[in-house]
Amino acid sequence: MPVTRRTFSRGALSLFALGAAKSALAQTQEESPMLDVKPFKIEISDAAIADLKTRLGQARWPHAITTDWSRGQPLNLVMELADQWRNKYDWRKHESELNRYPHFMTEIDGQPIHFMHIKSTVPNAFPLILTHGWPGSFVEFIDLIGPLTDPKAHGLDDSIAFDLVIPSLPGFGFSSPMTAPGWDSARTAKAWDTLMTGLGYTQYGSHGGDAGALVGRELGILAPKGLVGTHLLQIFAFPTGAEGEMEKLSPFEMEGMANLASFEKYGGYQAIQSKRPGTLAFALVDSPVGQLAWNAELWFGFEGTGVDHVNRDLYLTINSIYWFTATSGSAANVYFEDTQTGAGYREIPNPTPTGVAVFPYDFRSVRSFAERSNNIVHWTEMPRGGHFAASEAPDLLVEDIRKFFAGLLVK
Repeated sequence: MPVTRRTFSRGALSLFALGAAKSALAQTQEESPMLDVKPFKIEISDAAIADLKTRLGQARWPHAITTDWSRGQPLNLVMELADQWRNKYDWRKHESELNRYPHFMTEIDGQPIHFMHIKSTVPNAFPLILTHGWPGSFVEFIDLIGPLTDPKAHGLDDSIAFDLVIPSLPGFGFSSPMTAPGWDSARTAKAWDTLMTGLGYTQYGSHGGDAGALVGRELGILAPKGLVGTHLLQIFAFPTGAEGEMEKLSPFEMEGMANLASFEKYGGYQAIQSKRPGTLAFALVDSPVGQLAWNAELWFGFEGTGVDHVNRDLYLTINSIYWFTATSGSAANVYFEDTQTGAGYREIPNPTPTGVAVFPYDFRSVRSFAERSNNIVHWTEMPRGGHFAASEAPDLLVEDIRKFFAGLLVK
């Protein structure tokens, strides 16, 4: 499928970026009476990078029974990714690029929370929190930052612009270590409201995909005073078996049933992470190759559909963050927690105005199913893009986010 590719820019942190980071810190400190917010810089040691390369070089490889995707990610793909990670990928380049943006740390409900906070160039811009999923990170949203915060510079009308807050989910990346059990999507939604109000925002919006969509829907259910609307990439609502419900599906939605069948057939990662994330964690945090293969399940697809279009530098940057923070195990816990409580999937009323962007190479949400328990006011079926839409089709996602919130803010 056609996608927008991205290669992170070269060079050290510019004086302009340093000034912007200091300005953002000053504003954040002034606006955070409820939160103890500290500046944060990504700094991975040379020893940690060397250790990663050593482990990659000493990998033990399984004997391949097949060469296709029928039993999992194929040997040749994972060996290719591992070779790139060890011999061609430049973490320092990407670390420098990420540090061009202002990063912060705080603590909410006893849990360390990392987030980026990027102020718009447009006065009185609308605050928006962006939430990633598994196995992703805040890095996925890099291509959205410019168009959403500085639309005019990207050829867009600046009548709608956003201040962005981009956190790492609890137990993911720099939002670590995980300090306690119980961090399901509903608890994270409450933490996100605390974060936004603690930054001084009285009104805000939310966007999320995958686990971020579950958090976004839980925010809608919570319906805190300041939440204007929630924009989602998926609503995981399913057939009930009621007579005639499948006859109402559009051709686009019927085609999506094949995607659902694929998840049901191959989604072993979900079953394991929902039941035994603690056991899985030992392998993921000890073997970079194991982590690389496990995370490839969604990025490269159950049948290899992502091989030709995934930005591998982006993929390796995200894998590097998981590896250096040893959080692949704790990140898996959100599946376990949501299974215990039903958070994200509960068919209880979500009264918040909700927009959904459905991408074709993804779980295709069905509007009639979603409307059973959500206040759907905006629905878009996209012509291209997949599960990681922020990096695969950022232009379409930016347009849809802008349209959804513009429609709410003029009312």
